[in-house]
Amino acid sequence: MSQQEPEPRDDGADGEGSGKPEDFPSTEVTEGVEKAPHRAMFRAMGYDDEDLSSPMVGVANPAADITPCNVHLDDVADAAYEGIDESGGMPIEFGTITISDAISMGTEGMKASLISREIIADSVELVSFGERMDGLVTVGGCDKNMPGMMMAAIRTDLPSVFLYGGSIMPGEHDGREITIQNMFEGVGAVADGDMTEAELDEMERQACPGAGSCGGMFTANTMASVSETIGFAPLGSASPPAEDEERYEVARRAGELATEVVEARRRPSDFLTRESFENAIAMQVAVGGSTNAVLHLLAMAAEAGVDLDIQDFNEISRRTPKIADLQPGGERFMNDLHEVGGVPVVLKELHDNDLLHGDALTVTGNTIAEELERVDPPAIEDLDVDYLYTVDEPKNEQGAIRILTGNLAPDGAVIKITGEDHLHHEGPVRIFDEESEAMRYVQEGEVESGDVIGIRNEGPRGGPGMREMLGVTSAVAGQGHADDVALFTDGRFSGATRGFSIGHVAPEAYVGGPIAALEDGDRITIDIDDLELSVDLTDEEIEDRLEDYDPDPTYESGVLAKYHRDFGSAANGAVTNPGAKWE
Repeated sequence: MSQQEPEPRDDGADGEGSGKPEDFPSTEVTEGVEKAPHRAMFRAMGYDDEDLSSPMVGVANPAADITPCNVHLDDVADAAYEGIDESGGMPIEFGTITISDAISMGTEGMKASLISREIIADSVELVSFGERMDGLVTVGGCDKNMPGMMMAAIRTDLPSVFLYGGSIMPGEHDGREITIQNMFEGVGAVADGDMTEAELDEMERQACPGAGSCGGMFTANTMASVSETIGFAPLGSASPPAEDEERYEVARRAGELATEVVEARRRPSDFLTRESFENAIAMQVAVGGSTNAVLHLLAMAAEAGVDLDIQDFNEISRRTPKIADLQPGGERFMNDLHEVGGVPVVLKELHDNDLLHGDALTVTGNTIAEELERVDPPAIEDLDVDYLYTVDEPKNEQGAIRILTGNLAPDGAVIKITGEDHLHHEGPVRIFDEESEAMRYVQEGEVESGDVIGIRNEGPRGGPGMREMLGVTSAVAGQGHADDVALFTDGRFSGATRGFSIGHVAPEAYVGGPIAALEDGDRITIDIDDLELSVDLTDEEIEDRLEDYDPDPTYESGVLAKYHRDFGSAANGAVTNPGAKWE
C-alpha cells in the first residue's frame, strides 16, 4: 500500500464514485458516502485514497512455525504483496491454517491433514466473500495448502494466481543427498538391524537443512507442478527452491499478474476445462507424482463442475509414459529439475508428442502451447541428465498411476508404480483395524517376504481424515520389502511412499465397503496389469459378513466428528462442499 499522506478524495467520499469498475466486489465497501465507516477501517491500517480506488487483491498466506514448508511464507507473501502494490492493486494479506504432514505422520494428529485442505478452502472462500475481494494470490507450502488454495479460487471464481513457496534443498549424509523420505525409511532400517541409532541420529541432523516443502516429487511438488500445468500458475514458477532469490522474483511476478488478471476479469472458470485437468493428470503420471494428486484433482474438478472420473487416470496413464525419475522412485529432487528448466521441460516433451492439450488456456490469458513457446525450455534429448527420458525412450512405457478395481475395491483404489510395472501378488491377508496396529507389527519384525497387509477404518469418514501412512510403508521399505510385501488401505499414502502400496480403497470400511468384511487369512489378489484388487470371497459371503456391521464414530464432538459426517468418498475426491459436483 502507499504510505504518503492522502490527497483530497474525489473517489467516492462524495458518493460520486472513483472510476473503479462497478462490477468489482470491493466497490461495495469502498465507494459512496455511506461507505465512509468502511473506508475509515481501511485507513486505520494505512491504506490511502489511491489504494481504495484500486482493485482489492487478497494474499492468502498459511505461514506458520509448525513446518519448514511454511516457515518462510511471510517473506514469500511480502514479495507478492509488493508486486500487487507496485502494479496498481490494493494488497490485503490474511492468514489461514496449515498442518505439518511430516510431523503429524504416524500419530492420531495425522487425521487433521486432509481436513485442513477443506478448512483452508473454506476459510479463504469466507474471507474473500466476506471482505469483498476482487482477486487473489493464494500461497501454498505444505501438501494440503495447494489443493485447498486452488479449491478456494475455484469456488469464489475470483481472478486468482497460485503461488508455491518452493521446496527445501536436500541434506547430505555420508556423501549422498537425503530427504525426509530417507529418514522414515531409516526408522525401518534401524528396526531391522541394518542401521544403527547413531547413524539415524546423524541423518536426522542433516536431512532438512532449511525452509521449504519436501524436496522429492512428493505431494507438495506434485501439486505445484499441477498448478503450472492446469493453468493456475505461470510456467516455471513451481521449481525455484524456497530459499533462492528466484523464489521471491516468482512471488513478485505473481502479485503483478494477479492485478492484471483482475483487471482482465480472467477467472478460473475461463481456463479450467476437461482438457486442462487431463493435462494435469498427464503431468502427474509422467513424473511419477503423488497418489494424493488423484484425490486432489478429483476434488478440484468437482468444485469446478468438470466431468472427471477416477478411471480417467487409467486412460491417461496408459497413453502417457513415465519420463522423469525423481524421488521417491528415483534419487533426484525438484531442485535438480529446476537446474535444467523446471516443469516446462517435461511439458514440452509431452506437448511435442501430442500428449498435452496445447490449446488449453492458462491464467496468463495465453494457451499452454503459447506459454511454452514464450519460456522456450530445452528439449530433454539435449540435456545430459540421467533422470529425464524422452517419450520415445521412456523410463516406463506407461505413466506411474494405476486405478485398481475388483470385489475388494468396487469404486477403485490407487497405486503408484515406482519400480517394476508388471506386478502380481497373491496371498493371505493380515488385516489391521488401524494404522498403529500395523506399525507395531512391522516394527516388531513380523513382516516376511510375500506378506499382504491390510489396514482399514482409515478412510475419509472412518478415520476421519484418511491418514497418510508413510511411517508404515517406509518401515516396510526400510526392512528391504518395498517390492515383495503388499499393503492396502482405505487411507492414504504420502507422496514419499514407494513400493507395493495401494491406497484410497473405496468404498471405505466405515460405510460398509468390502474391506470391512475381511478376516485374517482371506486370500487377496493384486494384479497391476489387469488392474485388479480382489478377495477370494463371493458377493454373498461379503454381504453375510457385513450384515451386522454398524461402526460407531470414533469422535462424537468437535471438528473430527463433523468430518465423520461430511466427507465424501475417496473415489470422488473426498469433498465436503455440498454444492460440488461429486456424484
